[in-house]
Amino acid sequence: MSKHITQQALESYLWGAATILRGLVDAGDYKQFVFPLLFYKRLSDVWDEDFTQALEETGDANYAIETANDRFIIPDGAHWKDIRIVAKDVGRALQDAMRKIEAANPGRLDGIFGDAPWTNKERLPDYTLKNLLEHFSSVVLSLANVPEDELGNAYEYLINQFADDSGHTAQEFYTNRTVVHFMVQMLAPEPGESIYDPTCGTGGMLISALAEVKRKGGEYRTLKLYGQERNHMTASIARMNLVLHGVDDYQVMRGDTLERPAFTESDRLRTFDVVLANPPYSIKQWNREAFQTDQWGRNFLGTPPQGRADYAFFQHILKSLNPKSGRCAILFPHGVLFRKEEAQMRQKLVEADLVECVLGLGANLFYNSPMEACIVICRTSKPRDHQRKVLFIDAIHEVARVQAQSFLKSEHQTRILNAYQHYSDEPGFATVATLKEVAAQDYSLSIPLYVRRATPIKQTQENKTLAQVWDDWEQSGRDFWQQMDSVVDMLDGLVLREGSSDE
Repeated sequence: MSKHITQQALESYLWGAATILRGLVDAGDYKQFVFPLLFYKRLSDVWDEDFTQALEETGDANYAIETANDRFIIPDGAHWKDIRIVAKDVGRALQDAMRKIEAANPGRLDGIFGDAPWTNKERLPDYTLKNLLEHFSSVVLSLANVPEDELGNAYEYLINQFADDSGHTAQEFYTNRTVVHFMVQMLAPEPGESIYDPTCGTGGMLISALAEVKRKGGEYRTLKLYGQERNHMTASIARMNLVLHGVDDYQVMRGDTLERPAFTESDRLRTFDVVLANPPYSIKQWNREAFQTDQWGRNFLGTPPQGRADYAFFQHILKSLNPKSGRCAILFPHGVLFRKEEAQMRQKLVEADLVECVLGLGANLFYNSPMEACIVICRTSKPRDHQRKVLFIDAIHEVARVQAQSFLKSEHQTRILNAYQHYSDEPGFATVATLKEVAAQDYSLSIPLYVRRATPIKQTQENKTLAQVWDDWEQSGRDFWQQMDSVVDMLDGLVLREGSSDE
């Protein structure tokens, strides 16, 4: 008999696995051990569920095994129960079982368990692995007990917890979900469309797109999801994440998107209806020389400076858009809107009339970073009344902060979404600028040039409320980081000029 588990109990159970690793494994490495074990347990329990149901219906054990193997194959000796009874060299047994399952399910599960060092007994002695196995064994993760949506939500919770616990590594694989949610809403994916994330992390943006189509009552299983991720373990987590959410039609490839784009066809980049992305910010270590003669034509706006690859990712995304239906939402640092060394590329971008909306976000929406980010929305085929125009939205104050965490409440998301959908002026919040007006600003897309904030009546410090004092403090922090960004730009420019004079 199944026993449905509450969401709270499920989350507590999953986080309990991570606490077993405390003191032995760095917090940033929890994910490479906990996620594969969770996935392994889920596969085994669902296999058992299918087997039991088929056996009860027919009484034929051979038929029941074949039925269970229809979903995915678990070879003899590789089931969770087989490993649970192993007394010595548990890590080796675990690793062997996972590799057998991958090999038995080519195409679907090959390489999905990642490359964690299971056999390193200094980090994972047998007693620790036995404790982990027993902890996971305390709950049956069948579909009846834990439906796909609920396990997927708990999985997202665990990603969030790991982001909180691992500090500086968090942004590598986690994007604030409230930001992702309205990015997806702005692009409005439809059933049957293809959705792509070129730096997909753990797959959160792809899953959010799936959830949005499902929320609107669309046939979400007709979506085709694609992602590429450089980090091996993170790519594996993304694949597990999609499977645990019940997704069948997906491809997540491992590799460097700039150096080796995984999705190509007929000597060109494959194109997609929707692209969602949070590329790594301003990376310096990338192959700029190869990009100057990029075989995929991703330098059509120009070649970005070595110290900032943002426009390399930007151009990759634009070249990956379907010529008729393509639209994208990209999370970027504000510098892409105004930095001088990218001015010529930005001018070509604006003149191509690809940019539909530039949205400025509030501070502290990213782990361990006070920075403000922006979202740039582009379309290959704008609606007629949006053509040769750009909508600027200043949503810097549309943010809430609770217990050191910043997020967008539903009312923040609704206000931003309404402004985007109405595509009209809203004093102090949104402005529609013509391309001629943008050209008059030297093609800068800096939001304050177009959206004039209302000047508040000055108050004495004594008359201010605590909330107003807090807002002033946060604003001073934002001003500081914007000034620092300008200083870094200036220093980078000096370095580039000095380097040029030496050659």
